[in-house]
Formats: sequence, C-alpha cells, structure tokens
Amino acid sequence: MSDKNRENHVSEQTITRPAHSSGGQAGTDRLRPRIHPRPRRGWLNDPNGLLHYEGRYHVFCQYNPDSARHHRINWAHLSSPDLVRWTEHPVAIAPDRDGPDAFGCWSGVATLDDGVPTLVYTGVQQEGGASSVVLARSGDADLDTWSKLDDRGAVRTATGMPEGEGVTDVRDPFLFTHHGHRYALQGAGSPDGDPAVLLYDAEDLDDWRFLGRLLDAQNVRAVDLAPAEIWECPQLVQVDGRWVMLLSQWRWVDGKHLLSGVSYLVGELVDDSGALPFRFEVASGGVADTGPDFYAPQVLAGGEHGAGAGPLLWGWSWEGRDEVLADEAGWAGVLTLPRRLRLEGERLVVEPAAELEALRASCTRLGGGVLHELGDLTEVVVEPSGTDVEVVLVTIEGEDCGRVETVLRLSAAAGLRVFIDHSVVEAFCGDAVAHTVRAYPAAEQRWAVRAGEGTVVEAWELDAMDVNYRSE
Repeated sequence: MSDKNRENHVSEQTITRPAHSSGGQAGTDRLRPRIHPRPRRGWLNDPNGLLHYEGRYHVFCQYNPDSARHHRINWAHLSSPDLVRWTEHPVAIAPDRDGPDAFGCWSGVATLDDGVPTLVYTGVQQEGGASSVVLARSGDADLDTWSKLDDRGAVRTATGMPEGEGVTDVRDPFLFTHHGHRYALQGAGSPDGDPAVLLYDAEDLDDWRFLGRLLDAQNVRAVDLAPAEIWECPQLVQVDGRWVMLLSQWRWVDGKHLLSGVSYLVGELVDDSGALPFRFEVASGGVADTGPDFYAPQVLAGGEHGAGAGPLLWGWSWEGRDEVLADEAGWAGVLTLPRRLRLEGERLVVEPAAELEALRASCTRLGGGVLHELGDLTEVVVEPSGTDVEVVLVTIEGEDCGRVETVLRLSAAAGLRVFIDHSVVEAFCGDAVAHTVRAYPAAEQRWAVRAGEGTVVEAWELDAMDVNYRSE
C-alpha cells in the first residue's frame, strides 16, 4: 500500500550517497522524465493508436501542441524500433474547423484495415455535443501523413450515437477479433446514470452496426469491481488464453467529474443465441494500478508485435503539481513505461517490458536498514524478502536538512522493481499489478531508498532514452 507524504527526519550520518549521478544532468529541466518519451512540449494524455508496423512500434497519444493545458486535442506520434530509441513524428491528426472532430480528436485506436494503417477515434463537433467515430488512413511507410477523406471527399465516419440507449456520453472506440470476426467496443454512460460498454459489428470498418450492450450496470460483479458513471477507454484482449477487460472509471462526485482509477475484469466470451453473438462472463477482477497517478491505459494485443510476445500496455500519468508550474515548464503529462501483461490464475500481473533492461548502465549493491541516496534516473531491484521498501525524498541542506518524505512504501514479499525517473515513479511488485505515482523533488531534495535489514537491494544507474525530436 502507498504511504505518500509521510515525513520524518534522519541525520546526515544515516544516509549513504552514490559516487555520482548522471540522471539529473540530462537537459535543463530537472523534473522532466528521461525514459518516458513524449513530444518536446505541450499537453499529453491518453495513449492512443498502438501499432506495430514495418518493424516499428508506433505510439500515438492525446496532445495539445500549443500549451501545457488540455484543449483542442490533436494526436501526437512517436515511434521506436526497440522501445528504447524513439523518434517524434509530425502531429498525426488535428481537429477540422467544420468537421465532425472540430472540438477535438479524442481517444481511439490504430489498426491495419486490409493492410492499410487506419486510425479510429472519437470525434466531437462541439463542446457537450454528440460524438461519432472518425477514420483516418495513411499511405506512407513512416505514417507521417493521414487523410480523413474518402474517395468522394467526405470525412469517413463509421458510426454516430446509438439511438434509444439513454446515455449522454459515448467514446473511446476499441477493436478486437473473435472467431475471426472484427468487433468494436465503446465506453458509455451518463453523469447521473450508469456505465456501459457498447458492442458493434465492425467487420466493415467504414460502416459499423450497433449490436447492444456487452456490459452494463445489470452485471453487478462488474459494477462492484469497477464502480463508475461512465466506463472510459474499454480494452478487451486475450492474456494467457483468458479475456481481460480494462475499464477506466469516470465518476461524478459533488457536481464534478473525477478520474478514479482503472480496473480489470477477467472472464470469458461465451457464445449466445440472444441479441448479442456472445456475452462477457466476469470471473474475477481488481485494480489495474494501485498508484494515484495512472489512467486510460491502452493495450497492444499479443501477436501484433512479434511471435510469442504478450500484450503491451501504456498508460497516462498526469501531473500532480500546480498548472502554473507546468505552464512555466511548457509540458504536462507522460506516458508510462511499456508494460507486459500476464495472468497468474485469476490475477493480473504487470511487468516492465524486458527491452528496458538495455537502459542499465552500472549497478551498486546496497545494504538493508540504511537510507541510500539515489540518482534522478535509477532502477531499484529488490530480491524477495519479508520487509517493506520505502522510496523517499530526503532534504540534504537548509533548515529542513534530514527531513524525509515518503513517496511510496510497498511490500517486497515477491520482489520489487522500482523505476525512478525525475518526477515519475513506477513500481512493479513481482506477482501483482504496478504502482504509479508522481513526485517533484525540490532543488534541495534527493531520491533515496530504504529496505529492511538483510534485504538485498541493487541500484542500477540508467541511461536516458535516445529521442530524436522533430525540428520546430
């Protein structure tokens, strides 16, 4: 469990310091992450359009290139051959003044439609207005140019709002294949109503047919595991032979909307002779990330990026600092590290992608029972033990010298890997889900770790990822 912001004090003699740390030397912004690639500046939120194409991973995301605030959303585009070296591409899609996406190009996915790279996303024409599913296709190998127009010069729209469903919000299309047939999901609900996941026949990507509700409030188990007024960003993928659904939980509390976390459901798609071709039977579920700063994940299904590879997931980690500070920095929001998904029985296990080990530079073995200062870019590896591990910020000078602020405290019973990247911390708990939290060291603060006596801890200094930013 997390124990953020708990404070205590230690003396200078109880802190061990590394010989050097290169993590804080990359660039001029000490708080900007170095292994969480993102566009050079601007606002970033939901990962979108994950695609492995022509030997490269393509990751799109919600993006405002003009400021560090959420407004007039475009899609940014990054790509990598190996999840370590990245290239920033031109903006993929942007709102068209008179189009169905005039108010924003909201979340969606990427797919290959008869071999043609295609973006499938929510378009909203005006604030508070109805949504539609818009398509954009690319004909170049680098996926730098996209067209929303069909052969007649009209914007491609696959479907609009379903009639008679009693929902005010429908968004975030997701595609999957079952029994060789392509289907689509959309998240839905209302601020004063109940959540739903809508199912469509999307075999013809340009013309969807609404089938009904795959999941709604009548499924008591689902609502208990993922309480919300709107289920956003539904994902449905196979993990180790089971179907896993991810739901981001949009809540309406005291007249304000709240993004209250992400849950997963494990179950089966059972053939049905009723109104739907199948139903989703929920067997178990839980929280997909135990941290406070994780939302709207998207999954690249296994098999779409290499034989035998399991599903890959990215999520959005928002800022926990004042918007004015983000304005001054010129950027807000990061995507999480790429994560692999697997199941142990009915339980989801989330692990860092193995490719990230290529970032390891040098290793220091640390003793337990002592507070060890770390660099701003470090991976902490803890062998299984019966103790907890704390990641903290320690003040090293000034009148508060020795003050310790706990950012997270987690059990190391199944082992632990913690990635510290300037203002992002991602912890992977051996046989469980991840824990994502943001924290912002002041100039006089340093990252540090403390484990119990006898615990084996390694601290890997990491190299920054190589990001080839586009010229401005």
